Amino acid sequence: MTPSAAPKKTNAIVACWRLARAICHLLLGLFVIRFRFAGFTPAHRQQRVIRWSREFVELLGLQLTVHGPFPAKGPLLVVANHMSWLDISVLHAAGYCRFVSKADVKHWPVLGGLATGIDTLYIARESRRDAMRVVHHIKDALLSGGVVAIFPEGTTSDGTDMLPFHGNLIQAAISANAPVLPVALRYEYVVNGQLSTDTSYVGEQTLPNSLWRTVCAPPVRAVVRIGQPQTADGRDRRVWAVDLRAAVMVLREASSRA
Repeated sequence: MTPSAAPKKTNAIVACWRLARAICHLLLGLFVIRFRFAGFTPAHRQQRVIRWSREFVELLGLQLTVHGPFPAKGPLLVVANHMSWLDISVLHAAGYCRFVSKADVKHWPVLGGLATGIDTLYIARESRRDAMRVVHHIKDALLSGGVVAIFPEGTTSDGTDMLPFHGNLIQAAISANAPVLPVALRYEYVVNGQLSTDTSYVGEQTLPNSLWRTVCAPPVRAVVRIGQPQTADGRDRRVWAVDLRAAVMVLREASSRA
């Protein structure tokens, strides 16, 4: 196989088997959240989310590689690049955090119930007033010692490049005097290390179509590369957003060379 050749996709029978097992895992997760989560301690909940996410990623046919330790405690704001609905499970497989997600996710079948059950903060992306509301909630979570993750691009890309980082939600870290942790995500073919877009969720693509493309993909590795926490050091949210994007870019390029 030449370096530019695309690996062979998974056959339909294996893809259907992956899909069936993944759906069962989703339904089991929803059952646990609705009927058992309330009886768990916070630490037990976090461990269950991490374990469930690792199993889900594996059932979809992905391998997981994590470079660097994911902090177990905050206050900490995590910023990462964004390519897919799968990014949340991949990050949760690396370590527990609360996510900020677009309001539409709340109404997704099954996935919306799972996201709500693990205390996802929802934001109406088109509303500046709602952004301020979410900033206050993130600040409160950080002041309580929590770890919160955001995708500052505001939407997904196919992974070949990164969109500019918006600084609105980064204001929460400044207000809480909390550090920010840059994290880079990358999906690559196991056989040759080349970038894979099979897991991407962009444009007009539907969620079912994205899920099917994921289970049909050749063996893919999800790479999580964790950087060093930064403090604001007098930077405003816009300047810090530019610097954080640069830090994620460096981590992303390191992953592509590894």
